[in-house]
Amino acid sequence: MYNQDMAPLLRLHLRDISHSLVEAWRQEFAGLDNVTISRGDIFSEREGQVSPNDPIDIRADAIISPANSFGFMDGGIDAVYTYQLGQQVQDRLRELLEKDWGGELPVGSAVLVPTGREEIPWCISAPTMRVPTDVSETVNAYLAMRASLRCVLAYNKTAKTPIRTILTPGLGTAIGRMPALRCARQMKDAWLRTVVGPDFIPGTLRAAATDDARLKP
Repeated sequence: MYNQDMAPLLRLHLRDISHSLVEAWRQEFAGLDNVTISRGDIFSEREGQVSPNDPIDIRADAIISPANSFGFMDGGIDAVYTYQLGQQVQDRLRELLEKDWGGELPVGSAVLVPTGREEIPWCISAPTMRVPTDVSETVNAYLAMRASLRCVLAYNKTAKTPIRTILTPGLGTAIGRMPALRCARQMKDAWLRTVVGPDFIPGTLRAAATDDARLKP
């Protein structure tokens, strides 16, 4: 669990082009401190398509990539990341996965990859699916969000320049077909349990199963 007395304050920016998801976030995250919600392109406030030469005007220390397990960033919103941040992010991610993970990052895990971009220095690769597939009946948005936050908190323990702001789109809501309210509920619970506290530590397997069902409204 995050301890504000021992670690830098974390701020979360939830941003997506989906009206239904933004409204679901506003419902689920209502009243929570250090959370900003907005609708639009993940990288820009400007209207229309953003080109690689356009400046990034949505700033953050890190951005969550709702990835596949193999580090390919050529489909879905990851293709937007590659288009805007550059091919080097995928290259660095796949090199890291080959070196440290046997080439495959399981759902529920996350890694930090430097982007080489001052506007958003870090990409958090957090798979919501092993390969592109429907994950609407899973808790994969929760697992990806939780893994992302824990990855950042672990990094911040020793980092000279800690990550303070995290930008994220919906997790598993496009190719994964996760319903908006379900995604928002899962992302909110991951934020509460990992950053706000307390941790979720069930006393029985039945309690864990009940929680799993509650995360899929």
